[in-house]
Amino acid sequence: MWRRRAWIGAGAGLASAGAGTRGGRGERCQRGYKGGKSSLRGEPGRRTLVRRPQRQGGAGRAGGGGGRPPIATSPPSISQTSATYRGPEDLCIAAMGGVGEPGGGPGPREGPAPLGAPLPIFRWEQIRQHDLPGDKWLVIERRVYDISRWAQRHPGGSRLIGHHSAEDATDAFHAFHQDLHFVRKFLKPLLIGELAPEEPSQDGAQNAQLIEDFRALRQAAEDMKLFEADTTFFALLLGHILAMELLAWLLVYLLGPGWVSSVLAALILAISQAQCWCLQHDLGHASIFPKSRWNHVAQQFVMGQLKGFSAHWWNFRHFQHHAKPNIFHKDPDVTVAPVFLLGESSVEYGKKKRRYLPYNHQHLYFFLIGPPLLTLVNFEVENLAYMLVCMQWTDLLWAASFYSRFFLSYSPFYGATGTLLLFVAVRVLESHWFVWITQMNHIPKEIGHEKHRDWASSQLAATCNVEPSLFIDWFSGHLNFQIEHHLFPTMPRHNYRRVAPLVKAFCAKHGLHYEVKPFLTALVDIIGSLKKSGDIWLDAYLHQ
Repeated sequence: MWRRRAWIGAGAGLASAGAGTRGGRGERCQRGYKGGKSSLRGEPGRRTLVRRPQRQGGAGRAGGGGGRPPIATSPPSISQTSATYRGPEDLCIAAMGGVGEPGGGPGPREGPAPLGAPLPIFRWEQIRQHDLPGDKWLVIERRVYDISRWAQRHPGGSRLIGHHSAEDATDAFHAFHQDLHFVRKFLKPLLIGELAPEEPSQDGAQNAQLIEDFRALRQAAEDMKLFEADTTFFALLLGHILAMELLAWLLVYLLGPGWVSSVLAALILAISQAQCWCLQHDLGHASIFPKSRWNHVAQQFVMGQLKGFSAHWWNFRHFQHHAKPNIFHKDPDVTVAPVFLLGESSVEYGKKKRRYLPYNHQHLYFFLIGPPLLTLVNFEVENLAYMLVCMQWTDLLWAASFYSRFFLSYSPFYGATGTLLLFVAVRVLESHWFVWITQMNHIPKEIGHEKHRDWASSQLAATCNVEPSLFIDWFSGHLNFQIEHHLFPTMPRHNYRRVAPLVKAFCAKHGLHYEVKPFLTALVDIIGSLKKSGDIWLDAYLHQ
């Protein structure tokens, strides 16, 4: 939940948890591509790849002869070329992960088989070949989908869905979407085949029984109605945020802009801003309202008017983290080199003799440039760049309304310079909360390259919990239940305590580590993890 790239990130696109959620205005960040398409034309007992020019409004089709569909043994080959950037729209495509052929589309697109025709069948060795820029297939519930072109129109952005290419994405599909019936309407035109009957549902050495038990666990949670939100709970959260905003202003109004009132106001505003992070996080996951649209509008209000940030920018980066937590180049929160080295990157930088900073002391300079500056510098720059590059004018207006309200409220007491200093103080205090609370669950865990684990195993390898209490639950926005949150992103947070015993039993059955730490231990482990990574880098730098 934390990203720090050498202070600048031109973040673009959007990742959204809800089906039909209005995503990162992908249509504004994409150019219309035209290019060739491929299709699999079948004759009885034989399948060959046929290249053909694109037809307006059409796509290739996968048909078949009578009887059992033959195996499609000739998967398409694709030439990969880089796009040439000609303006902000193309830059936004790059940030979303899209690469297209010059003058053409992002790659071949297989259309659905005609109604009633048998589907082609594929093996995993064929599907694995389609994990390239502009050529991406994925598997959901044993059906194979070509998302090469449609990924750019995905409401969650092309990167999010692309992270699951050439994989079984069934559990991710269920985790990120509320209304599966609605979302399946968009899958139908992308269907190109299904797994061969003798093929396992997952590629690689994955535990089929573990996956089956996790799906049963999810079904049990649904039967217990743990995905239904208590709107009163969230209304009280919003109410106490607004009350803190009002209280901070009244302190300055009634007591004047002295040191005591100013310090108290800054502390109260920082707590309010921290709680806004938590509430917009709930809304971004579509875990409050039954309709994704309602969640998104409410998130824009909380993130924009109460915080001054873009909801689309946050969703884009945050849901990549949920899709592939602690995976380099897929989780923005751990792609923080060359400022900090985490996990496997320590050895890689050491062996390559890279020394941009004294990484063996990163646990010390973390206190100087980590907690104090994340939201004040990195997030502010990255957020503004995203809104301008991707032309998110609605988000820009929401953010402008926050800054207008803040300066109009406090400039009569402090003037322009004093109000700016108050704003900086609030951001710095808020940034400390954000870094410590969000990283205590992830930084000390396994961080490295893609391992292609199943959904439950990958989430548990990258997360841990912090011992609950009424205060810690409130102060962390229930992020102390990080395991439950990552397994079930759309579950309302007030139900984490109820699902936790089921998750513990599931982990015990399959030998998965369900780690729970005391709060202070979790904070100290962040520093210990940074020091360990720095020492590993130094050893590799000197001796390997």
